[in-house]
Amino acid sequence: MGFLKMLKTQFLCHLIICYVFLVSGFIINLLQICTLPLWPINKQLARKINCRLAYSVSSQLVALLEWWSGTECTLYTDPESFSYFGKENAIVVLNHNFEIDFMCGWTFCDRFGVLGSSKVLAKKELSYIPVVGWMWYFLEIVFCKRKWEEDRKTVVESLRNLRDYPEKFWFLLHCEGTRFTEKKHKISMEVAEKKGLPKLKYHLLPRTKGFCLTVQNLRGKVTAVYDSTLNFRNNEMPTLLGVLNGKKYHAALYVRRIPLESIPDDESECAAWLHKLYQEKDQFQERYMQTGQFPGPIMNAPCRPWALLNWLFWICLLVYPLCILVLRLLLSGSTFAVLSTLFFSIAASAGIRWMIGQTEIDRGSNYGNKDVQMNNK
Repeated sequence: MGFLKMLKTQFLCHLIICYVFLVSGFIINLLQICTLPLWPINKQLARKINCRLAYSVSSQLVALLEWWSGTECTLYTDPESFSYFGKENAIVVLNHNFEIDFMCGWTFCDRFGVLGSSKVLAKKELSYIPVVGWMWYFLEIVFCKRKWEEDRKTVVESLRNLRDYPEKFWFLLHCEGTRFTEKKHKISMEVAEKKGLPKLKYHLLPRTKGFCLTVQNLRGKVTAVYDSTLNFRNNEMPTLLGVLNGKKYHAALYVRRIPLESIPDDESECAAWLHKLYQEKDQFQERYMQTGQFPGPIMNAPCRPWALLNWLFWICLLVYPLCILVLRLLLSGSTFAVLSTLFFSIAASAGIRWMIGQTEIDRGSNYGNKDVQMNNK
């Protein structure tokens, strides 16, 4: 086990992981482009195919978290709510405190069979980034420019396009819009004081407009909001690099199912409801910090093997020809070929880490990264 742990920290392993993700992603993007002629003929079939293709990309990050790093995720929820997971369309409201909270959100989706069809509200620029961005484009992810006046119409159209979506999906929202930091929290609480809102200890003020618009336009298609609060045991601060190095983390996720009909349709009332929700989330985090547990029983949601099998498939398919190519270049005796291969390998590794980092940073429901200061204007 010591050797395996050491092996996971090696640059060569990281390079292979990045190579497999990048090349398989390009192959998936190409296959997605091939579905374009199918859209006017059979739109629903094209959507189903793209869900499966998207799963082949996003599940690799789930496999990296669950099987490579061995991160454990304990699910706290009540049995009645648990019986609905994976059987209905839902809006999932996640806190945004950790670098890998998006991976935990995807793991939650995967355990209930909705990872391939899961949606997010993402920055428009992401749609131009190969692999993840292009995959999301074909998956009908809702993109925004973070300029509310311009976004409202396009976001409404994108959300309404999901009304006839053939697969069960979860719409994941980070309503805080940006990851929690002490600096952002200080600014956010200054805004709360000016607006006469209760201060939060573990969260930023939520961005209400994106959430309210999502609720209004998915009402009738979505039946519930899953209030999801994430934390890590013993004040762990997980990082993407730590996961890549095979470091094991211990996540705890508390999920409450809230029927959508209990959420007001009026924008101001919906905004007040969301602020109250985040006050409750703060109380749950306070309890976890004091006791190490969230309220409610622990429910068993075991890992599914499909993410691992998909990952192994791509490794077997792509690593062998890579090894043959590298061996031939090394045996060629050309210094230029060897240095070019080394440069390309380092650049590819750095590029894929940047791309995943950008994906994590730019997801959310904020409209402009003056997000904290302009919150709820």
